[in-house]
Amino acid sequence: MRDPRLEKLADVLVNYSVGVKPNQLVRISGPPVAQPLIVALFEKVVQAGGHPLVRMAPEETQEIFLKNASDAQLAYVNPVNLFEYEKIDCSIGIWAEENTKALSNVDPKNIGKSQAARKPLLDTFMKRAASGALKWSGTQFPCQAPAQDAEMSLAEYEDFVFNAGLLNLPDPVAAWKKVSERQQRLADFLNGKRDYRVIAANGTDVRMSLAGKTWINCDGHENFPDGEVFTGPVLDSVNGQINFSFPAVHHGRECDGVKLTFKNGKAVDASASKGQDFLYSMLDMDGGSRFLGECAIGTNYNITRYTKNTLFDEKIGGTCHFALGAGYPETGNDNQSGLHWDMVVDLRNGGHIEIDGETINENGKFTRDEWPGND
Repeated sequence: MRDPRLEKLADVLVNYSVGVKPNQLVRISGPPVAQPLIVALFEKVVQAGGHPLVRMAPEETQEIFLKNASDAQLAYVNPVNLFEYEKIDCSIGIWAEENTKALSNVDPKNIGKSQAARKPLLDTFMKRAASGALKWSGTQFPCQAPAQDAEMSLAEYEDFVFNAGLLNLPDPVAAWKKVSERQQRLADFLNGKRDYRVIAANGTDVRMSLAGKTWINCDGHENFPDGEVFTGPVLDSVNGQINFSFPAVHHGRECDGVKLTFKNGKAVDASASKGQDFLYSMLDMDGGSRFLGECAIGTNYNITRYTKNTLFDEKIGGTCHFALGAGYPETGNDNQSGLHWDMVVDLRNGGHIEIDGETINENGKFTRDEWPGND
């Protein structure tokens, strides 16, 4: 018997997050461990009149490929995959790992080469998403490996995941619509502003220009659970120091104590107390990987703890995050890269955000009652 909260999650993803319409081609992708959610999504897509396309690959295939592929194989862009990215109307991706450390012993250069080769796919995906031609959403299926990373039992982690998505409430869609209203008020205030500065107790002090950029309200459509507003900086405007508060996890590889120094947009100095070689390999992936494609503010105050899962960690109410690499075209940031790596700065103990000289968030709390976290 499926957990009834999975039925609610599938309903929200299909009918709210991507809003499946009759005759749309809907890709559902995830590993076999997520089969209960994949089946629930398949059923909801059929009920909505869509055409479900399931992509369910064993987790081991990625490890096998990255450990054994030749340079030619790593650089290969599968035309079938590219065609799929050009044709699907909706994409629902599921993260569900049986072993989050499966790629720990893979050569990071191979990961970099593989990601760089996916750039045409990422470009197509982002451009179609920005134009509205492709609706997408990603979510986490609660299973043992991420529960262990979060230092929770599976039952505790299930509660954490479903509560973060407001699935514990009688009408999650109505709840997300209220979240959307508060976040939109914040985004409306931020749009048109220029100078963005973040200061944190850990030594972070960075500023950048947002002139001409657009803040986006993330209210449960692209990521689920959601809870952030984001934009992208003017590429050459980022200057200062960012010291990230939590370990940054990418493809199962963990970098802790990451510190980046930016000069005229570029990360000119970088260090990490753990995983420094992997950090360097990602920074040197391509010409855009040392620039910021995104800056964002976490607004989900139902998420209060770090779990080594970016989907949740970047949404923690009272934090902000920055992404190295590819920008989202809808924000006006046109950074091109095969990398998109989010890293989080905690503001809840001695940090603040300034926009055009006005403090809008202090110690993790927004300064106006009508903004998120004050309901």
